[in-house]
Amino acid sequence: VQLVESGGGLVQAGGSLRLSCAASGRIFSINTMGWYRQAPGKQRELVASITIGGTANIADSVKGRFTISRDNAKTTVYLQMNSLEPEDTAVYYCNFRQIGQLARTYDYWGQGTQVTVSS
Repeated sequence: VQLVESGGGLVQAGGSLRLSCAASGRIFSINTMGWYRQAPGKQRELVASITIGGTANIADSVKGRFTISRDNAKTTVYLQMNSLEPEDTAVYYCNFRQIGQLARTYDYWGQGTQVTVSS
């Protein structure tokens, strides 16, 4: 599975950005797409994820400000980020997780896109 991310950049506090991640390749029917982020000196953390069925999981730190969605083909995930704060500055990574035969889990990562929020 290949992942292509887009949409990062520099924005002032209070602004908005939308990240996109398109998946292609050998995609199974059971999968979850999501976004993680990693700030300098910190561990990578889950921001939001969404299952093939549309169930979303949003981190408490961004709940009410960020929303996650998938397109009708279920191969592109979007992260709409509103009311951005300097603390949201990080490299954002797209994640694609799917379940194959024998319940084996496959994880794929995008190359990462920088989001910088200035105060």
